[in-house]
Amino acid sequence: MPRTARLTVIGAFVLLCGLFAFAAKEFAMPAAQPARTYPAHDDHTTEKVAVAVDPYDVEDKASIFSVNFRNYGYLPVFFIVTNDGDEPVSLAGMKAELNTKNRSRLYPAGTDDLVRRLSHPSRNDRQPTLPIPLPRKEVKGAVSRKTLDEIERAQFGAKAVEPHSTASGFLFFDVSDISNPLPGANFYLMGLHDAKGNELMYFEIPLERYLSAPATTSLK
Repeated sequence: MPRTARLTVIGAFVLLCGLFAFAAKEFAMPAAQPARTYPAHDDHTTEKVAVAVDPYDVEDKASIFSVNFRNYGYLPVFFIVTNDGDEPVSLAGMKAELNTKNRSRLYPAGTDDLVRRLSHPSRNDRQPTLPIPLPRKEVKGAVSRKTLDEIERAQFGAKAVEPHSTASGFLFFDVSDISNPLPGANFYLMGLHDAKGNELMYFEIPLERYLSAPATTSLK
């Protein structure tokens, strides 16, 4: 076989292998560490509950997804809640909020929001009145089943954190209109309740703690 033909065949084979590898890529949830071990955290020692956020704002971290959410205007944030107490903590009424430096108040997107954006990238479906994702409704003919499964598996969905355990998952914030959302931003979490129904004090996490942390201490 002529050398040019051989190179063409090899190139086609390498490209085909790359396409197969991309198609076979499966999302794997990062292993969550105790919340207090992340740079951006708030630890309520009296209540024995700690909360942390870890933005997936750089390419090597965001590569765990088959979808590049930043290309669609969404920032994935790994969200961790650790309960070191002896009673469960309810998350059923939790309200998560990201306040940016320019005073924009961002709330986690629901499945429908993400699917609509992935289906129609030019649309802006930000819903400023939704503190937590609402019950999901079926979105037909929008994205592949694999992508929808990835979204559903990635999103934080725990309703409680059992004693001496950690719950984790991703929150997706619509930052399509914000070029640099993290500097000066604060993450707030409210609406957590102890086993007696008492509401815990709200959590506040400056994102500067994440941005200023040495790269080697930023956990994935």
